[in-house]
Amino acid sequence: MFLDIFILYLSLMKIHHVLLLLSLFVLNPLQAQEEAIVDNTAQSTTVYYFIRHAEKDRSDSANKNPDLTAMGQLRAKNWGKVFSKVSLDAVYSTAYNRTEQTAAPVARSKQLELQSYDPRDLYSDSFQVATKGKIVLVVGHSNTTPAFVNTILKKDSYPDLDDANNGALFIVTIIGDRTEVQVLQIN
Repeated sequence: MFLDIFILYLSLMKIHHVLLLLSLFVLNPLQAQEEAIVDNTAQSTTVYYFIRHAEKDRSDSANKNPDLTAMGQLRAKNWGKVFSKVSLDAVYSTAYNRTEQTAAPVARSKQLELQSYDPRDLYSDSFQVATKGKIVLVVGHSNTTPAFVNTILKKDSYPDLDDANNGALFIVTIIGDRTEVQVLQIN
C-alpha cells in the first residue's frame, strides 16, 4: 500500500514538473530561457536574442540609411516591452539608423550603451569573447539576423527573412558545447 502511494506521489510530481516546464516555455519563453540560465550554474551559459530592425521608411529608394516609419517606431517600443523582464548584459546593433532606432528603446530601458557589430564579420572571435556567459540582444537585418544564427550553429538552418517579417525573434542558448535555437514570431 505504501509503495502504491509513493509511486502515485512520484507520478504526480513528474506531471507537476512537466506542467511547470510546459507553462514556462509556452506561456513565457523569454523568462523560461532566463530561468534555465539561473538553474545552470555548473557551465557557462550564453543567450543571444536576435531580431531584425523594425519597419523602415521606403519613401526614398535612393536612401541607403533610412529611419524607421511611425509603425517601426511603435514596434521598437514594443520590443522594449518584450524585453522588459529579460536581464540583458548588452545590446548590439549594426551601424544603420533603422537598427539603432530599433535597439534604442531596449538599450535605454536597461541603461545599456548601444554597441555596434560588423555585419560582414558575424560571430567574430572578439564578439564571442565579449559576450561569453552573457545575455545579449542583437539587432540586424533580414539577411544578417538568420545568417548570424547560422554562423553560430555552423550550418545553414535559417533562410533570409521575408522582407515583410519584422517580428521574428531567434533565441540562441549556448550551454557548454550544446547550442539550442528557439524561433518565435512577435507581432
